[in-house]
Amino acid sequence: MLTRFLSCHRRLTVVMTLGAAAALMSASVEARDSRTERAAEVMAELRDQPPKLRVFLQRMPKGGDIHHHLWGAPWPETLLAEAGRAGMCVRADGSAIAPAPCDDDALVPAEGLAQRDSALYAELLNALSMRNTPTGPGTPPVDGHDQFFATFDRFAPVAAASPGALLSASQKLAALDRQSYLETMSNPGALHGFGAMAQSRELDSDDLDAAWQALSPELESSLTEARQEVDDMFAEAASRLGCDREEAAPGCDVTVRLQGFAVRTQPPMAVFGELMMAFALADADPRYVGVNIVAPEDDPVALEDYDRHMQMLAFLSKRYPGVPLALHAGELTLGLVPPLELRDHIEKAVDVAGARRIGHGVDIAFEQNAPQLLQAMAEQNVAVEINLTSNDVILGVRGEKHPLNLYRDAGVPLVLATDDQGVSRIDLTHEYERAVTEHGLDYPALRQMARNSLEYSFLDGESLWADGRAGEARVPACRGASLDAAPAGDCADLLEHSDRARLQWRLERDLMAFESEVAQWPQWLGGASR
Repeated sequence: MLTRFLSCHRRLTVVMTLGAAAALMSASVEARDSRTERAAEVMAELRDQPPKLRVFLQRMPKGGDIHHHLWGAPWPETLLAEAGRAGMCVRADGSAIAPAPCDDDALVPAEGLAQRDSALYAELLNALSMRNTPTGPGTPPVDGHDQFFATFDRFAPVAAASPGALLSASQKLAALDRQSYLETMSNPGALHGFGAMAQSRELDSDDLDAAWQALSPELESSLTEARQEVDDMFAEAASRLGCDREEAAPGCDVTVRLQGFAVRTQPPMAVFGELMMAFALADADPRYVGVNIVAPEDDPVALEDYDRHMQMLAFLSKRYPGVPLALHAGELTLGLVPPLELRDHIEKAVDVAGARRIGHGVDIAFEQNAPQLLQAMAEQNVAVEINLTSNDVILGVRGEKHPLNLYRDAGVPLVLATDDQGVSRIDLTHEYERAVTEHGLDYPALRQMARNSLEYSFLDGESLWADGRAGEARVPACRGASLDAAPAGDCADLLEHSDRARLQWRLERDLMAFESEVAQWPQWLGGASR
């Protein structure tokens, strides 16, 4: 009888302990829900007060920026400072950065330029970014579309020579903007060299299998060279940030992954060679997590070869099935191109090339099968990377004309991103502001987009969220784990082996801390002191 009593007592104790734990967990969830609701109320109060809204959104954790070009991220002030450190020049007419030596009357040293000639310095800031440029195509006296894309050649000498400087600057900006992840488009020089070699071979671009066979023997040596370049870039960035010091710069804890890309305005075999190398690099190097295709989609060559490029991507995807695609598609608008060019670019990127994410997607309303395409994207979880300022300054598409809410209403997952924040002179917080003030997004919608930035990233590993539904139920391993304590057991094991789950867990903790902070804000900032 005593044994039976003790056994029952132990079972009762276990039941009581489990019940107490469940009650504590329920209370914790309710507290978090209450803080989330309060944060939503505060943002609703601040939405028509831009400075206060900026304070709120700047403090908000945003997960990652997954539509990001490394060359276009540093502001021109940073590029000019780096040009000065590297002994480079600038053109005396204020049009561009130039390589050394500065022994021509048309060139002057970049070092100390801001203090030596502030007028020339200001002209260069204009030339290297969208500063003082009207937005949209065909806007006099300077076309916003053309100005945007022209900047890259103007700062190319310093960008090509200092990839580590660009990366460290980008990590600093990401940390300042409360991001934990950066998925940036960046090519080593060897990738472009492989494309140039492919073009020089005079291969038939209509016979991709033969081209593949001819170029494959050259891949290994190019991959070795490319990976060494990437090693050097990351090492330089870490050194500049002081990541080996006790007090490292905040950017050191920003996780960085890369996308390789092809420039779509080149001859066909140059594009194929760059894509081939980009796929091989993503297959061989864990720092490369996907493939993209870039340059103005409205360029005559890009338009003429669009179908060819989608076929190239489909061909290479069959040989590298584990390499995902995030493709620039639909970065077009009526007037920039004729109506026939707006019919099916997004559809082909999804259905032919197999893109898992679409960059921009601005012309979705012009697609001939828009309703069916939107439904398919929602069902297949094909996310769209929304770049509000970029779409404004390049295409002149803003406010109600932007399809952000069309995608939302269709259930397509969305992510806010910067595109080229240095060229546009913005940050990710600015894009969150535009989403609120121009498109009516509330705090839960922004919170979901922050979660989406990690869920639809190309980070390695299992998601924290069951069935890929970010923000709903966690996977069983972490379902009962408290954000208030260090994870243990199966949850700790998941976070150790999955980059994706680890950063998602970090975002949830950061959001919880942010919402707790908002609840303590003073009354004048919408806080609880009333």
